[in-house]
This record gives sequence, structure tokens and C-alpha cells, in this order.
Amino acid sequence: MPIQIEMPRLSDTMEEGTLVKWRVAVGDKVNAQDVIADVETDKATMEVPVFDEGTIARLAVDEGATVPVGEVMCVIAEAGEDVEAAAAAGGGEKKEAAAQPKESTEQRAEETSADGGADSIASSQDNAGPAASSSGSGGGRVKISPLARKLADEHGVDVNAIEGSGPGGRIIKRDVLEAAKGGGGGVSASAGKSEREAEPASTPAPKPVEAPSGVASHGVGPGLEAKTVQLSGMRKTIARRLVESKTGVPHFQVSVAVAMDELMSLRATINGQLKEQGVKISVNDFVMKAIAMSCVQHPVVNASFGGDEIVYHGSVNVGVAIALPISADGTGGGLLVATVRGVESKGLRAISNEVKTLAGKARSGGLSPQEMADSTIAISNLGMPQYGVTSFSAIVNPPNAAIIAVGAALEKAVVRDGQLAVGLEMSVTLSGDHRVIDGAVAGEYLATLRSMLENPASLLV
Repeated sequence: MPIQIEMPRLSDTMEEGTLVKWRVAVGDKVNAQDVIADVETDKATMEVPVFDEGTIARLAVDEGATVPVGEVMCVIAEAGEDVEAAAAAGGGEKKEAAAQPKESTEQRAEETSADGGADSIASSQDNAGPAASSSGSGGGRVKISPLARKLADEHGVDVNAIEGSGPGGRIIKRDVLEAAKGGGGGVSASAGKSEREAEPASTPAPKPVEAPSGVASHGVGPGLEAKTVQLSGMRKTIARRLVESKTGVPHFQVSVAVAMDELMSLRATINGQLKEQGVKISVNDFVMKAIAMSCVQHPVVNASFGGDEIVYHGSVNVGVAIALPISADGTGGGLLVATVRGVESKGLRAISNEVKTLAGKARSGGLSPQEMADSTIAISNLGMPQYGVTSFSAIVNPPNAAIIAVGAALEKAVVRDGQLAVGLEMSVTLSGDHRVIDGAVAGEYLATLRSMLENPASLLV
């Protein structure tokens, strides 16, 4: 009997996934635990394994397609089963990008509101709306998916001359590509024109912004390209979560300047002793330890807002913001928050090793949902030498009540014991949820944090 492999729920907040790449083709034999695809969730790109043996009979989802959790991705024929028969019995048409969701945007938004979960994803009309319909020259309605419409505009294909092969005669990606090759439909007259003469796309291009007075406008600058890039699942989630936090959480910021001379000296000594073991403790490792130890003394900073209650956490799980690399064409990038658990009870070497491991996984796409869950406070560090950021404030990452933003340790003129001197100074800014943390509490917390960083030997005990 054919085995239908469905889009799995790879995280507790996942509602849909984008199939980035197939690792198999029709006719390939697979065993249990073989990876068949890479899927982008709302948090990361992850590998999808199978738990059955057999032969790939049909791939039901195109690369680049976004489909709901539970949708059939592919069909596997069991041993001894006819592959073509299994494919025919496997289900409906291929899904493509922006596949029609099982429920409307309004329904999903209502469910999100009822559940009270900020992590729930409510798809927008632009991303997961129903198949687009447009009026043809003959006055009829053309059923066509958003991706197919976009491809038709790009290739100059007349959608009225295409016979759709999707459900209910819907025009899908394959139909447009075949028509563009001359195999299934007409190419519109605009296809032969130059780019300047081509018919406009269904979405009009934005109007150019006038240059300020006295500044010459020469269009796109050298080496730049005007383009529109579709949001990835991760970028959609980042946008949604940050807007929810900034508009839904009453933020406030408190900053302190920390003298870093003793910490940098101690760090150099420790790293010199551990060099042969390949261990290198970073400033960030010291700050994470100090954050956790300060939370032990001020537990409300390690708490969460729970509607009618404040939830105090039993350990300090520090969420580390990790920036992902941007490709040469400007795409990619993004931000993940990996969780180091129980930091208050770990030594600097253990913290350092765990952060390096998590960062490597994040940048290679191997971070699991469990490794991004359950943080109780977060840190964002832009103090690396290549940035040289003096100070900044970060946006709270709910359900955390606080995030610590760390700037660079820079040489500055400082007054010590009434004398002017040159010292290393670093800015630390706490962004807090005012529903949980009062200003005075934040000030007390930062005073403790500063004391620990300025007397770093206390972090070794």
C-alpha cells in the first residue's frame, strides 16, 4: 500500500513549511532515517527524514512551495509494489508556492487570538491566499496561482491561452513554463518587446523617490541592482515577532558603563593558559555568566509576564542572538536565538563550548527547535571588533522580560580616583518589559551585573 509522507510539524509554532530542496528523486530507494528534503520552518531550515523503507513513487510538492503541516509531500511505494501504481494512488496534483491554505486568514487569526499564543503563526493574504483570479480579454475568469501569475508576467505568457492542469482547471507553475517553451499556450505580444516596452506586471512597480534638493539623481548606483526579494519564512517570523514585541510589550531601557580593564586582563591570562587545549574564552562568555549570576540575585529579571501572573523561572536559560550570513546577492541572513540552559551553574569553558557549538549549528542550518526553546533572558552582542558598536538597545524577545545589549569595549578617557586616565569601557543596556520589571529593579540588576564584570574573579567561583 502506498505510504504518504506529510509535511511534519518541526516546531511547536510551525503551521506551514517551505520545501527548499528535494534530496531524492522519483525511483530512488530510501531507508528509515534517510533525509528526503530540506524544509524551511518559521525558525530554521531543517532536514526531513523518513521512517519507512521503499521507493519514491511521486514528489507531490515543488521546490519553493509553501504548504501547510499535514499536506502530502511525497508518496513511497513499499517493497514489491508497482511504483507507477503507487504514484497514481498517491493523491492529488502537485502543490506549488503559495498553496491554498486549509482555512482562511480570518479563521486562523481568530484562533491565534483565542489561544493567546504569540508564537502562533497567522498567515497573511499575500503569502497563503487562495489562487488568484483575473479577468481575461474574453471577459471570463482565469484561475491561476500567484506564482504562476508572476511567472506568466515574467515570460510574457498570455494566461488566457493556457489550459490549466491543476485542480478545477487552475493554472499552475508547470503550465506556464510549458507555455513559455511553446508547448501549451500562447506567448503574448509583449514578450518580444524590450524590457522598457513590456506590459506592466500585475503589481505596479514603486515610483522612484525624488532626490533631495541639490543632489543629482542618476537612477541605480554603480554595482547596485533594483529588485524585490520574496520574504523567507524566517524573515516573516522575525518581522511578525518583533512587531508583536515592540507594539505589545511596554519597553524601557536602562544603561550602564562598565570598566573592562580587569576582565580583559583576566581573560588574556586564562586564554594563555588554555591555548594548548584549543580553548578561547570570549568577552561574551563572561557577560553571559554575569547575566545569569545577577539573575540569581534579582530573579524578577529572569521572569515572564503571564497575563494575570508573573512566572519566575527555576534556572537561567540565556538566549544568544546569532546572526546568519548574508549571501553575495544580498539574500539570506536572518537571526536565530539559541538557548544555553542553566548558565548560572556552568563554568566559562562549558559556556564557551556550548555557544560555539550552537552558533555553528545555526549557521549551517542544523539548529533544532529544542535548541531554540525555553530561554528566560536574552543577550545581543554587537561589540565585536569588526562592528565597533558603542551602544544600542535591543527588542525584548517574549516571553522573556529582559534582553541585554552589549557594545564594544573601547579605550576612553576616564576619571579614576580624581585622576584622568585611559581605560577600557563597555556599554551594557537592559531593555525590559515594564509589566514585569520596574525601573529601580533594572537599575539594581545592572549595578550587580557591572560589579561582577568589574570584579571578574567572582565569576570563576
